[in-house]
Amino acid sequence: MPRQRRPELQASDLHGLKYFPLLQELLVRLRDVGTARDKAGNRQLFFDQYTGLLLLYFFSPVVTSLRGLQQASALAKVEKLLGVQRVSLGSLSEATGVFDAAPLRSIVQELAQRAMPLEHGAEAQALRDLTAVDGTLLPALPKMLWALWVDADHHAAKLHLHFDVLKGVPCDATLTQGNGSETEQLQATLSPHRLYVLDRGYASYQLLQAILAIGSSFVVRVKDNIGYGLTCERPLTDAARAAGVVRDLELLRLGTLYGPGSFLHKLRLVVVRRTCPDGRIEELWLLTDRFDLDAELVALAYRYRWTVELFFRWFKCILGCRHLLALDANGVAIQCYVALIASLLVTLWTGRKPTKRTWEMIQFYLIGWATLEELQAHLEQLQARDDAQARTHTLA
Repeated sequence: MPRQRRPELQASDLHGLKYFPLLQELLVRLRDVGTARDKAGNRQLFFDQYTGLLLLYFFSPVVTSLRGLQQASALAKVEKLLGVQRVSLGSLSEATGVFDAAPLRSIVQELAQRAMPLEHGAEAQALRDLTAVDGTLLPALPKMLWALWVDADHHAAKLHLHFDVLKGVPCDATLTQGNGSETEQLQATLSPHRLYVLDRGYASYQLLQAILAIGSSFVVRVKDNIGYGLTCERPLTDAARAAGVVRDLELLRLGTLYGPGSFLHKLRLVVVRRTCPDGRIEELWLLTDRFDLDAELVALAYRYRWTVELFFRWFKCILGCRHLLALDANGVAIQCYVALIASLLVTLWTGRKPTKRTWEMIQFYLIGWATLEELQAHLEQLQARDDAQARTHTLA
């Protein structure tokens, strides 16, 4: 049976675009990006317009491809809003080679600074600026030769993400080929006054030294056979034991006493015992430079590392970033940054972490299927549920 042709987009499908001007203060700074070589002054597609079209791709469920974006650009509403004339597929494809993705990264960082913490209380205050860092692979086509991964037949790009745990938002990101070094990327993008929570793949002495040198701290899982020099063992509280902590050690060094494989610094090793889903007993060796944190908070900080994994699932499955619109590295980076901006805008607008149901409700609102009152009622219902859970937790 022949494949049925997708119906053409109508202006009514994009009813909610009247709310896109809220983004223009962020996009206006992109206008001059990539225009240096336009000596004749006849460029018709600018970076702010291209970014607006990509935001339309993420916020509108009826736009699912580059060809859909090209078709949407011909609609009067889109033309009036973005100031863009009908764009050809060639212009959309060429855009990734003209516009630099770096300014979008700055917008991600700025939006993350605007976000307010979603978690409160003594624990949140002790773990403020907790930042989970990890990388995730984005499968690439064989023709994307830059996206080296396992071998010549397997290609992927890798997104290296910094996730502000207590705000529930991405705060920085870079993109490399699939076999790009995660430790090198983190060391190149470190920020001061952060508490980085990291898995074993980041347990590099050079990286830990760089984190301390820039004025940040870390909670990182290390192998359970690592060598160390012991200063003393701290007593455990009942709260620490309840959190699974079995040892709390103060160290004067990591590695061997002499030789290049050592890290001479006062550190702390918290050993947490947990039961895996398959019933195995596992010990987590957590290294940190934070002596002021209770041992159970060190364990809690590492548990929060999984929030970045949950965001990756949202990023790929809900935002749809498993489907890449560009073939070159800069184009993939542009798509990823715009996806992060879309996610940040939802959090800033709703004041909560984005979920699939909330994302769908916002899309219904933007295409005119739901009213503002219905969207607000949805958010109030979620808030009421959170308040009820908080009261139950308090009583417990």
